[in-house]
Amino acid sequence: MPALDHLVVAATDLDSGARWLEDQLGVPLVPGGAHVLMGTHNRLLRLGGGERLYLELIAINPAAAPPTRPRWFALDDPALQARLAERPHLIHWVARSDDLAREATPAHGEILAMQRGDFRWRITVPADGHLPDGGHSPTLIQWDVPFHPADRLPESGCTLLQLKTSGPGRPIALLEAPRGRVTLD
Repeated sequence: MPALDHLVVAATDLDSGARWLEDQLGVPLVPGGAHVLMGTHNRLLRLGGGERLYLELIAINPAAAPPTRPRWFALDDPALQARLAERPHLIHWVARSDDLAREATPAHGEILAMQRGDFRWRITVPADGHLPDGGHSPTLIQWDVPFHPADRLPESGCTLLQLKTSGPGRPIALLEAPRGRVTLD
C-alpha cells in the first residue's frame, strides 16, 4: 500500500514562491535542484508527522530548455497558471510505492525514470501532464536508491497534522509550524 511521500506546492517562480511559503511557515526552504526532463526546479522542506516526509515547492525553470512533453502536475495548464498568479498553492500529493509496476494503474499515467544528482526514482505522469485521475489519485513514486530526500533535509519544526482533498487538484494540508498552525491549499 503506497504511503504519503511528499506534498507538492506550486508557484509561478521559485524565488517568490519560497518567500511566500517561508513567510507562512516561519522556516527557510532548502535548495533542491532541477528536473531536466520536465523543465522544473524545486526547494524542499522536511516535515514531521511521518517517516520520510517532505514538502516540495516546484516551479517552471525559466533557464531550462522547454521539455519535449507536457510538464508534470499540470504546470503547463493555463487555469493552474492563472491560479498560481494569485499565490502559491498546494496542488497535489505523491505516494511512495515499493512496487510501482504493480500498483500503478492507467489513470496514474506513464512510469518515467527520473534523476537529480544522486537521487534516482520512477514516477507516474499522465501523458498530457495533468494530475492523475483528474486529481483524485496521488502521483506514485518509487525511489531507486536506499536514501530519500527527507533523510538529507534538516529538521524544520513543521509537522503535517492532516491532509485531505476538497476536490480534484485541491488538496488541503494542516501543518504545525514555528508560526503556529498553517493551512495550505
